[in-house]
Amino acid sequence: MRIAVDIADFVDIERYPLLRERTAAWVRCIERVRHDLAAADCSVLSGFITARRLADLGAEGRAIAPLAWSHIETVNAYNVVLDQDLPEWHPGWIPLERGNAFVARDQIPPRFLISQLFHSRPFQRFVAACFGMKRVFALADPLSGLCLNVLKTGREHPWHFDTNEFTVSLLTQKSKGGGVFEYCPNIRSPESENFSAVRDVLEGRGGQAVRRIVLEVGDLVLFRGRYSLHRVTAVEGETERHSAILAYTRVPGVVGSPERTRQLFGRTLSVHLAAAERIRADGLLD
Repeated sequence: MRIAVDIADFVDIERYPLLRERTAAWVRCIERVRHDLAAADCSVLSGFITARRLADLGAEGRAIAPLAWSHIETVNAYNVVLDQDLPEWHPGWIPLERGNAFVARDQIPPRFLISQLFHSRPFQRFVAACFGMKRVFALADPLSGLCLNVLKTGREHPWHFDTNEFTVSLLTQKSKGGGVFEYCPNIRSPESENFSAVRDVLEGRGGQAVRRIVLEVGDLVLFRGRYSLHRVTAVEGETERHSAILAYTRVPGVVGSPERTRQLFGRTLSVHLAAAERIRADGLLD
């Protein structure tokens, strides 16, 4: 059953006129985001959630955070099982420690603000327009389509690429220290993996390519995460960092690989095991 969604109850629709499509204000907002994405592959919409609902946003995240699958694991930037046929120089051989945890989509109540936003049609149309598309589709994955990223003290989300072409995220709780979003805009493309540049970053030689963004609670981030290597640095202090990931894609039917899903949620479903039938928008390594 589809729930009634009134984003005017929690989105700053004066600053971000999602409900006034095609108006001059809507067009200006879209153009600003597109400019940011063209320049740096990332656009931050500060104060997207109204101040009066920030406490609710944080409380909802804290209510489900204990459900997060937490497992420290050694992975690589592509989140795939290492293939012995890879050449020695391949950046996929560089080990990274994954210390973040995720609350899966099927554990997030429909009434929660992040769920309402994820399913909102005006919001989906806004996201599509921002990325220059006629339409976007909610990620078909029943676990990772919508999730809450939980980072505890000392934990980080290491360098990686996203499965979907672009990502929309919302900070719901800020850590006292650390927890900084870092990324390398457009380091690869559908035509080129650019392995040498990726390896430089992973080995600490690509500092000039790395950008840093400090976010506040209620900030919305539109990001091309499939083509930009990115991470969240280790959290400092006792307060966890919580971020909702609202995943959309250009084509319908996209789901995560079994290995990627197991890493993130500690479980897989039948849809993930049908690896041969996975839909991708390109031929890049996951």
